[in-house]
Amino acid sequence: MNNRDRKHGRLGVAQSLATTVSIASVGDKQEHKDKATRACNTTDGRLMQQDRSSIVSVDVEVGQPASCSDATPSTETTLFNPIVQIAPAEKVKRLGTGWHWWFSESIHVPIGTRIEFRFHGPTHLLVLYNEGVRRDGETSINGLRPSNLRSFVHKLTFVPAGCAYREWHETGASTRVTFLYLDAAALHNADDGDGVLSPRMYFEDSLVWETASKLKNTIESGHARYLSYLEALSGVLAHELSSARNEAAHELAVNRGGLASWQKRAVVDYVEERLGEQVCLLTLAELTRLSLHHFCRAFKQSFGIPPHRYQVHRRMEVAKLLLADQATSITDIALSLGYAQTSSFSSAFRKTTGWAPTVYRREFK
Repeated sequence: MNNRDRKHGRLGVAQSLATTVSIASVGDKQEHKDKATRACNTTDGRLMQQDRSSIVSVDVEVGQPASCSDATPSTETTLFNPIVQIAPAEKVKRLGTGWHWWFSESIHVPIGTRIEFRFHGPTHLLVLYNEGVRRDGETSINGLRPSNLRSFVHKLTFVPAGCAYREWHETGASTRVTFLYLDAAALHNADDGDGVLSPRMYFEDSLVWETASKLKNTIESGHARYLSYLEALSGVLAHELSSARNEAAHELAVNRGGLASWQKRAVVDYVEERLGEQVCLLTLAELTRLSLHHFCRAFKQSFGIPPHRYQVHRRMEVAKLLLADQATSITDIALSLGYAQTSSFSSAFRKTTGWAPTVYRREFK
């Protein structure tokens, strides 16, 4: 796990209406299905995915942190899975890519869908809820009391390696979720003596959100030269997550001066409904009943970026999903997201993701 000279590469995308990512050891393809259920039960498993004509592997350590050692998962979740299982798979759009110890997925679930997520894997899982409201549902992690929270916009859930996680939704709005898979060796806090990270469910932390977003964008950039930056971000993220031991004091410090929960919901809903329009800052400030200056400062405190950059970021997240549909032209995507010229959209997409739209579509199909 400490050998820095191992081969790095870009994992291909798991994207389709019924996408799955498989695990296997290099060998006879006939044994693929059997090995998929065994690979993560060994202490030297290899998470693998076929990328066109080549196969890229990522070493993973299978370990169960102390925080989950006393929790016995149900018989349905005793086998480790390398990524979140989604059922029914055909209901979602799923895009993912990865490097070395890091893997990121963007999930879109349409309104009025009953969907279930399950994960019990050898890596840490960090869930970022970009948007979403459910009419009904429940979220559970071993060792924590289940939650029936309805609105989870801009919230986070952290599942340590070895913990069983299950979540089901009857979506009341379009739901967009990011799954970040982080190898235990990468998400290591040198300042934390025992190295144990505790599970957390539906928490708000602008520092964790900002660092995780940077990590996601860097993973998606697809450039091996960013490996040292990924390692640095992982160290910062581990430090921020480990502060859960002083959670109440920490979150008070983080949220002081930021937007209240109702204000964040109002702003997020307004922006999401108008991704194809230019959003007026004064209107957003009025929605939150704040002065323009106070709103801009509070927004950045809560989201980690200014309002304009937030809207551009959300446009690019939607653009990634639209690019997965080969039938939709890039010009139509640009127009639907408020860009009068395709060149303006392409420039914004490249600046945000590191990819030209045409290259992204070709590489991630």
